[in-house]
Amino acid sequence: MSLVQLIAHADERGLAASGLACLDRCVPLLGGDDEILRPLWSTLAHPADADAWASRLARVRGALAGPGEPGEGEAALLARRMLAAAPSEPSAAGLRVWADACSLAALRIHRLLDPAGEDAPEETGEAGEAGGAGETGGAGDAEVTSGGVRGGSPLVAAELRRQTVVLELLAEHGTGGLRRAHEVTTEGRRVLRAVVSRRARGRG
Repeated sequence: MSLVQLIAHADERGLAASGLACLDRCVPLLGGDDEILRPLWSTLAHPADADAWASRLARVRGALAGPGEPGEGEAALLARRMLAAAPSEPSAAGLRVWADACSLAALRIHRLLDPAGEDAPEETGEAGEAGGAGETGGAGDAEVTSGGVRGGSPLVAAELRRQTVVLELLAEHGTGGLRRAHEVTTEGRRVLRAVVSRRARGRG
């Protein structure tokens, strides 16, 4: 199935993992360490425990609170919106909207941070705010459709693959897919952290 179809058919655990994985890969933009979202990952083994999700989400928001760095770009702003839009009540309806929005925001972030596009002006818009993507959604030059992403850069294509793998793992293995989904997410976070560090050195 395509990414759009996987999100449409995912259960609560899959939707929560999808949104959380997108956010986790973008944590370097928020100044968070690699373990900041681990408590939320641990709640996915018991998705009915809404109280644990809500309290841990509140702690994460507190740890990452703040207006951000001076001159913070659109990529970081999109990541902050992803965190702000996370539903405190992990219901299927709320999580589906969040997972959908996080998918588009993460693809947009990877497009903005692609080395090939560093000289291009950053566009402003509403990407990353909670809202349904429907059948299509933009991510810079990439187009997310029911058939995948067209025209994306290697960095965007890799993010799309990771999003798809996470949803497939949860759909096929349920709780048993969480460990591998987290490993895939960790790999993506390391890639993005390296990109962010390289851009910072280049501008320094």
